[in-house]
Amino acid sequence: MTFWEYLGYRHQQLLADAYQHASAVFQCMVLATAIGVLVGVVTYRSDWAGNLATTATSTILTIPSLAMIGLLIPVVGLGVPPTVIALTLYGLLPIVRNAIVGLRGVDPALVDAARGIGMSGPMRLLRVELPLAWPPILTGIRVSTQMLMGIAAIAAYASGPGLGNEIFRGLASLGSKNALNQVLAGTLGIIILALLFDAAYVLIGRLTIPRGIRV
Repeated sequence: MTFWEYLGYRHQQLLADAYQHASAVFQCMVLATAIGVLVGVVTYRSDWAGNLATTATSTILTIPSLAMIGLLIPVVGLGVPPTVIALTLYGLLPIVRNAIVGLRGVDPALVDAARGIGMSGPMRLLRVELPLAWPPILTGIRVSTQMLMGIAAIAAYASGPGLGNEIFRGLASLGSKNALNQVLAGTLGIIILALLFDAAYVLIGRLTIPRGIRV
């Protein structure tokens, strides 16, 4: 069976796996973004706190993904829970780091001007600092998403959702007539999803970042 014949024969299952893969990455990115930006907001004013946050999230990223999921299985079981926890933790570093860098890069004169017209601290954060820090934060989100697209394939080890199941099945049956087709289909599917997500982020950037800031 050729690769194209395999795609035609398995297209429904591949589409279902692709949807589950994209859904898992999207939901974990929402969690990682919320947590990462919150950590950045809490720590960016202090050098030691910002360094601690960056170091902690960097340390998480050094843990091999297969080991991370394997360690989570005895605690939360198989399936979705270890996938969500692992992907969310792995997605934190670029977002935390870029949130801290972006917030620290806001012109103090603009913050002082906002204070001068009577804005409270939370209002200055929401109306001035976070919007100006949004471009680097969005860049961090894009980087995290590309990382998680590949890492999410390892979730199949814990019976997680996604295209990793196709890859693992192919690797487990190397030598059979469709093994390479399975690995190739899962790999290309992940690449296509990563490109689609990145295109969506480019569009979001154009819609949410003023032209003057983009320039």
